[in-house]
Amino acid sequence: MISNSQNIEVENNSVSMQPFDEYNRALLANVRPADWRNPTPAKRYNMVVIGAGTAGLVTAAGVAGLGGKVALVERQFLGGDCLNFGCVPSKALIAAARAAADSRRADTYGIKPGSGEADFAAVMERLRRIRSEISRHDSAARFRELGVDVFIGDGAFTGPDTVEVGGQTLRFARACVATGARALRPDIKGLEETGFHTNETIFSLPELPRRLAVLGSGPIGCELGQAFARLGSQVTIIEKGAQFLGKEDRDAAEIVGKSFENDGIYCLLNAKVSRVNGDDNGRYVQVQTPDDEQTVEADEILVGYGRVPNVAGLNLESAGVDYDSRHGIKVDDRLRTANKRIYAAGDICLRHKFTHVADGATRLVIQNALFFGRGKFSGLNIPWYTYTHPEVAHVGIYQSEAEKKSLETETFKVEMGEVDRARADGQTEGFVKVLVKIGTDKILGATIVAAHAGDMISEISTAMAAGAGLKKLAGVIHPYPTQAEAIKRVADAYSRTRLTPRVKKVFKKWLVWQRR
Repeated sequence: MISNSQNIEVENNSVSMQPFDEYNRALLANVRPADWRNPTPAKRYNMVVIGAGTAGLVTAAGVAGLGGKVALVERQFLGGDCLNFGCVPSKALIAAARAAADSRRADTYGIKPGSGEADFAAVMERLRRIRSEISRHDSAARFRELGVDVFIGDGAFTGPDTVEVGGQTLRFARACVATGARALRPDIKGLEETGFHTNETIFSLPELPRRLAVLGSGPIGCELGQAFARLGSQVTIIEKGAQFLGKEDRDAAEIVGKSFENDGIYCLLNAKVSRVNGDDNGRYVQVQTPDDEQTVEADEILVGYGRVPNVAGLNLESAGVDYDSRHGIKVDDRLRTANKRIYAAGDICLRHKFTHVADGATRLVIQNALFFGRGKFSGLNIPWYTYTHPEVAHVGIYQSEAEKKSLETETFKVEMGEVDRARADGQTEGFVKVLVKIGTDKILGATIVAAHAGDMISEISTAMAAGAGLKKLAGVIHPYPTQAEAIKRVADAYSRTRLTPRVKKVFKKWLVWQRR
């Protein structure tokens, strides 16, 4: 049995779940019930899953749905980072920020603009309400109803086929480690003493910070930085690299940067934080740029420097599982660890730390662990996108990666400003860019920058998974007018390249002959 004090458990796990209102109480009742009693372990489990984030929940539900005996172990909150501190609350915040921004620019549509002023308390209350409602899907009670034995407590391996939690031993035929990752806490002089936020605490802010310094311009920094700016904060983003979203297409990053400028965000690139200090008037971030040293004044600091895997406390050595603290558990292409009984999925082992990637990986785990499958992670087409305005989505490889692999490629690009629906919507920022193997229509990769890029990228991902190229997409009827028509235009651009001068000459002769 776990502690009967939720407040103590939350505090001991160093996670902020404030305020403790009706919505957070409902959330905790689902994902960390105070009166939960761990069940008596089965003699042996088909699968023991450690970690109840996306990867763990999908694995547990999948195996239980097939009739397997499953144990699910979670030390903190079911739902993991995505539900509690990631995808769900951040997208609720972004939606509110978008509404505020749309209100202020309503005059561009011929509508009298509103103030766009945010009631931050109401925004955060809505966030907590939505999160609590969604939490029912990830609740301990629901998974118990699915036939899963749910154990709340610290789980650790005690041997190659045993896990201990709460003084009880769980024996398994197969196991999956899905403990995820946590926010990286950088070693910057004075940062710990001064205080800062990560995604694990930012959603418990009681008031909108007048000034917010964001360290890092990866997805977390860009998404939340823009959201807070639109809600009324004076935001400064400090990035040590030469561009925002350093892993993304440079053209895409430049468009996002211009959008940030329009939102009043002050951006420092090629900037290194040297130290942080504070007093009663705020916090001071000392930044070294190529030209000089600057001081960024802020009321709150958000760190978005990436994530590190949760490997501590699992006693992986006793199970014969190889890992390192920076990259996590080492797995092969079938997601097996050095102990072939044990698999891993999600942020604990994968470079792409996205909820949908964790979901896709767990399906391979189930297939390979229970049915002697040979599914390979490298065979998956992985799309991802950043929820800024405009959104940035990508699948496949970039041009730079193609060059490193000595692949000869050709790029087809359509600006969103050329698409009728985008013009009607007033959302002309961005483009659709598709990379193909030269001389063919085979899609190697694609980048979309658009208001709805995340929805649009799935069409290209599906085509790649099905082995369909641009020629096939050119033959697909796209409803008019939609922004997804930009994809059809890219495919048509490819088709026109097939009309070489020789082909045109032959075709013209054929048309002349038909008129006789």
